[in-house]
Amino acid sequence: MDRKLFIDGAWRDARDAGRLDIKDPATGEPVGSSAIAGRADVDLAVAAAARALPLWAETHADERAKLLHRAADLVEERIDAIAEMLTREQGKPVPDSRKEISFGISVIRYYAEEGRRLGGSIRPSSRPDIRSMVTTAPVGVVGAIVPWNYPVDLYCWKVAPVLAAGCTLVAKPPHETPLAIGMVVQCFADAGVPAGVVNDIPGTGPEVGAALAEHPGIAMITATASVPAGQSIMRAAAGNLKRLSLELGGQSPFVVLDDADPKEAAAAAARRSFSNMGQICIAVNRILVSRGIHKDFIDALVAETSKIKLGHGVLPGVLYGPMLHEGVRGRVANHVADAVAKGGKLLIGGRVPAGADYGRGFFYEPALVDEVPDAALALTEETFGPLAAIRPVADDREALRVANALPYGLAAYVYSRDLERAWSFADRIEAGAIGVNVNDTTELQAPFGGWKMSGMGRELGREGLEAFRESKHIKMRVRNRLG
Repeated sequence: MDRKLFIDGAWRDARDAGRLDIKDPATGEPVGSSAIAGRADVDLAVAAAARALPLWAETHADERAKLLHRAADLVEERIDAIAEMLTREQGKPVPDSRKEISFGISVIRYYAEEGRRLGGSIRPSSRPDIRSMVTTAPVGVVGAIVPWNYPVDLYCWKVAPVLAAGCTLVAKPPHETPLAIGMVVQCFADAGVPAGVVNDIPGTGPEVGAALAEHPGIAMITATASVPAGQSIMRAAAGNLKRLSLELGGQSPFVVLDDADPKEAAAAAARRSFSNMGQICIAVNRILVSRGIHKDFIDALVAETSKIKLGHGVLPGVLYGPMLHEGVRGRVANHVADAVAKGGKLLIGGRVPAGADYGRGFFYEPALVDEVPDAALALTEETFGPLAAIRPVADDREALRVANALPYGLAAYVYSRDLERAWSFADRIEAGAIGVNVNDTTELQAPFGGWKMSGMGRELGREGLEAFRESKHIKMRVRNRLG
C-alpha cells in the first residue's frame, strides 16, 4: 500500500513530496509507504476543515449519525484486509488486530447514537419573566494526535466523537503505522462524509504534531502520547488557549493481596503485561504482591509466561508478535539490565530469541524480574514493552503507598477474594481507572483518562462527546402574551 495525505476530500502528495517506507517489524520486509506531511500541509488541512465546519456543525445529528453508521459498516466489511495491514505494519497478531478494529467499530456506532442525544436545559431563573437556557455548540476544528500502538482503535476514539459533536477534524496518524488508518479514512470518504470534515495527514510529532498544537485555526487538541509529548503540546497550545484532552503515559501497578487466587491473578497479569508485547498504556508495569502469597504467585506467573510463543502475527495460532522497532526493544533490555544490576532476580526471558524465524524482526522474550528495588527504572518509568517487575510488599498499606508513589495515575489493578477489601483499596488508588479482579479497565460507556501526569480530560462514555462541545447560556426576557 502506498498512501497519500487526505485533505479536503482528496488523496494528495505532501507539498514537499516527503515519503516514508513502512516495514514489517517481524521480518523487515517492505509493507508499503506513506506520504509524510509538513507544516504547509497542516495549513492546507486546517483551512479545509475550517471551510467545512459551518455546514457540518449545522447538519442534523440524525444525518451525521447515518454517515457514521455507514462508515462503521464499511470498516466492518473490510475488516480482514485492514487487520492484515495493521498486523504487517505494527506487529500485533491478526486476532488482536481484528479485536482492535472491532472495538473501533463499536466506538463509531456508539457516538453516532450519542450525538443524537445532545441537548440543552432550562435552568431556574431569578425573575418570573426570565428564561435561562443552557445549550452547547461544536468547539470548532479539532486536531487529533494518534499513537502507533493501537492506531485504528485510538483513531476511532477521536474521529467518532469529534464528528458526532459537529466538529471537523485534522488528524495526525503515527508516521510509523499510517497504513491501516488510511484504509479506515477511505471508509469515511466512501460513506459520504463531506469534503474537509475529515483530514488525515501522517507526520512526525516534532513537525506536524507541533504545528497542530500551535496552529491558531485549531480550537482543541486531543492526543494520546507520552508525558514529554503531552507537555510539549500544552506549551505549544498556550498561544490561543486551546482546549486539551491528553491521555498520556502510565506506570500501572498490579496489586495482588494475600487472599487472592494466585493462579487467576497470575494468568491475568501475564496477559495484561505481555499482550501487544507490553506496548499498551494500561499494561502492567509493576506487580505488587503480598509476601504471604508471593511464592505461589511467582510459580504460577512463571508457568504462564513460559507458555508464550513468539511469531509473525499473520501465522495461525500466534498470539504474541514482535515489538515495533529497535528503539522499543532497546529500552526494555535497558530496564531489565538495570533491574538486575540493582538486585532484581531475572526469572525468565529478557533476551532476544534465537533462531532464523526471529533474526530479522524485533522480537524479545517476555521478562519477569523479581525482588525489584524501588529505585530501578522498571518501577519508576514506563517500560512500554514486555517486562513485568515484581515488588513484594508486607501488607495492604505498603502496597497502597508504593502504588501511589509515582507521579502517574492512568490505570491500576487489584486482585482479592474479598470484594469489600478490594473496593476499599481501589477507592484509595490515585488513578483514572481501576480493575478489580479484571485486567482491563476500558469500557465503552465509561470515561477513560488519567490522574496526575497521566493526562487530563476523558475519552469514551458521554464525557468523550461532551469534550468537543462548548456550553452557551441564553438569558431571555419574555412577556405574558395570554389574552
